[in-house]
Amino acid sequence: MIVQHTFRRRIFINFFVVFSLFTLVVLAYQHDREKSYRTGQLENTLDNISEITHRYIEYKKIFESGDFKSLDSLKTLLPIAETRLTVIDMSGKVVYDSFVADVNTMENHLQRPEVQKALYSEKGSSIRLSATTNQKFYYYAKNYKNYFVRTADVYNVDIVKFLNTGRIFFVFIVFLFLLMWSMLHYTTRRLSDFITNLKDFALKAGQNEDISRMNSNFQDNELGVIRRQIIQIYDKLKTTKDELASDREKLYGHLQVLKEGISIFSPEKRKILANSHFIQFINMISEKSTISAEHIFAIPEFGKVVEFIDQNKGKEIQNQNKELPQIEYTIEKGEKYFHVRCIIFLDKSFEVLISDVTRPEKQRLLKQQLTSNIAHELKTPLSSIKGYLETILNSENIPAIKQKYFLQKAFVQSERLTDLLNDISLLNNIEDAGGLFEFKPLMMRPVINDVFENLKSRLTDKIMSFSIDVDNDVVVNGNESLLFSVFQNLVENSINYSGNNTTISIRKYLEDDKYYYFQYSDTGAGISEEHLPRIFERFYRVDYGRSRENGGTGLGLSIVKNAVLLHKGEISVRNKPEGGLEFLFSLSKK
Repeated sequence: MIVQHTFRRRIFINFFVVFSLFTLVVLAYQHDREKSYRTGQLENTLDNISEITHRYIEYKKIFESGDFKSLDSLKTLLPIAETRLTVIDMSGKVVYDSFVADVNTMENHLQRPEVQKALYSEKGSSIRLSATTNQKFYYYAKNYKNYFVRTADVYNVDIVKFLNTGRIFFVFIVFLFLLMWSMLHYTTRRLSDFITNLKDFALKAGQNEDISRMNSNFQDNELGVIRRQIIQIYDKLKTTKDELASDREKLYGHLQVLKEGISIFSPEKRKILANSHFIQFINMISEKSTISAEHIFAIPEFGKVVEFIDQNKGKEIQNQNKELPQIEYTIEKGEKYFHVRCIIFLDKSFEVLISDVTRPEKQRLLKQQLTSNIAHELKTPLSSIKGYLETILNSENIPAIKQKYFLQKAFVQSERLTDLLNDISLLNNIEDAGGLFEFKPLMMRPVINDVFENLKSRLTDKIMSFSIDVDNDVVVNGNESLLFSVFQNLVENSINYSGNNTTISIRKYLEDDKYYYFQYSDTGAGISEEHLPRIFERFYRVDYGRSRENGGTGLGLSIVKNAVLLHKGEISVRNKPEGGLEFLFSLSKK
């Protein structure tokens, strides 16, 4: 209510001041009009008196006789009792004045304003204080060529007299003022009610309250139309706002689910939106903690993006082929790889997309290295086979026993080549097509027994013994051929590198609800600590020459690791304090 009264009072005061000024202007205009009318009437009367006096002077030939006293007889004939009559010759000397007995005492009147005007314009008037009588007169002088006749009347056209003569007009003005006051009161009250309802509507709309059932006493007029239009506009805006909010939430949700970091910037490089991955990635690249997406423009690794944006800042973007300017490149940071892409849109805003491509990039490098290693590994046995066969073909008189020797060597190399190709195929299947392997409940003890039975002759040749501490009730969810390859490659690794007279031990040392934990070890010499982190890499050899002599493909331990991972387990390796190498790994029960 305070706002309503204040608003009404403000409007009323404004209208009241305007109407009051209008009333004063009307009164001033009417006063000036009345004053002009009365002045005109007075001048007309004084002009008549001047004419009567002039005719009297001419008839009596007073200037020739000099009998100016005879003019006193005109007083009884004058229409105004207080009219002052003065006759002045052309030199400015006063020869007669009805208010002064001795005119010789009066000063020269040639410089009087009314006389000066009459001197050049036949007649003149002025309102001033008389130096002789100390009264304010309205003087009217007229030039009759040989003399001036000046008439004057006491000046009393004031506001009091004006109000007395314009009483009816004043009453009309007061009535009009009261009528306008009543109309202003009614109009401001109605307008104030509309503004108050509009205020309540705005408050409810601002607080997201229901405004469709607001009780507003609007009639079917302009104010009612305004109210309905405002509600329609509000409903449309609210619907649009809700839809935008929903789409915005979906967009934010989508951005947060994305594994890529994405941020959109205005043409002035101010962030419009960004997801958490974007902040995380720029922190990893810059190695400085920040929560601001704009920090990207200060990171040296994103200098290409900044330069690209600045270059296209003043260019017109042509979208005829629906191709927007963009740049992309890869950032290497430590062991991480990030692919950066920047796209500039038609309105000069732009998007920066950061993807963590460490895994595919490393896989690419790994495959590139693997391809090189495979080519190198295949080259050795193929060269040997080719050499042996060329020797046989090019030597016609070579003894049969020598031919058999070369053929046996070529056969060994072909077996080695076959083993290499089999291992490569197995490893690729584990990594790229692991889902093709059949998993089922599998007893571990028979699988391990089959491995040692398969390698029994080689173990005997090396004078190696073994012990198995795995019960028959140890059942894992696994693939029999893969688990056979795990233990086969571990045992072959010991046969090839642990030396003679060593012991191999396999035991289940722990279990929980999900996993069995196994220990595989031998009593050999172990390997240097510097090589331990890399022994699961493909084709990695601790002693390259010795490894070739022992016939390994360089893929055995890599197969072991990938097979264990495919079984939801983990594997690690270490040197035992008492000597020898130890592998610890887990296999899933379910």
